[in-house]
Amino acid sequence: MTGQVRTVDGRVAGRRGQATRQKLLDCLSEMLSTSPYRDVKVIDVARKAGTSPATFYQYFPDVEGAVLEIAEEMAKEGAGLTELVSGRSWAGKAGRQTAEELVEGFLDFWRKNDAILRVIDLGAAEGDKRFYKIRMKILSSVTNSLTDSVKELQSKGRVDKDVNPAAMAGSLVVMLAAVAGHQKGFQTWGVKQAELKPNLALLVHLGITGKKPAK
Repeated sequence: MTGQVRTVDGRVAGRRGQATRQKLLDCLSEMLSTSPYRDVKVIDVARKAGTSPATFYQYFPDVEGAVLEIAEEMAKEGAGLTELVSGRSWAGKAGRQTAEELVEGFLDFWRKNDAILRVIDLGAAEGDKRFYKIRMKILSSVTNSLTDSVKELQSKGRVDKDVNPAAMAGSLVVMLAAVAGHQKGFQTWGVKQAELKPNLALLVHLGITGKKPAK
């Protein structure tokens, strides 16, 4: 984390306090991967971190507040997904590579952050605007880059003018997010990761360019 870390009452936390705060967040993240979000209690997080509930409340108002901190940090990392699209070529074999690397990056990011992403989806579905904004922050960076890609291809006459760039890009990103969050489900259908990725990359390439990727 960067910048000054403050307690709930506004005091600047020292090095030891920052370490304690981070340990609480790390323990909460670990618990979210094994327990339902609603079942995680302050006392359990504090006990796992080797401290007290009073210490937890020095840094966070409640479990939800701590979850939002984790989510915000994760969203900053998610913004880096745009690098998989921005300035990349969609022509020939380079286009196939762009689609494949976008799919790979998306699936990896979701696997790494599966627990907190499930909490974000839950909060967003329940109408919590804070979680909704975080979810949109993650998805918008890639959507905007893909939108620019479609516009550029249209300007070169390589994509039909009737295609709405934002609608196409947004649809593809939502599809990627849904598939990424359902990776275990594909396994129950007998679909292996090695089979899922190229098929997903095919759909992305078709959506952006209107053509199958070069072999």
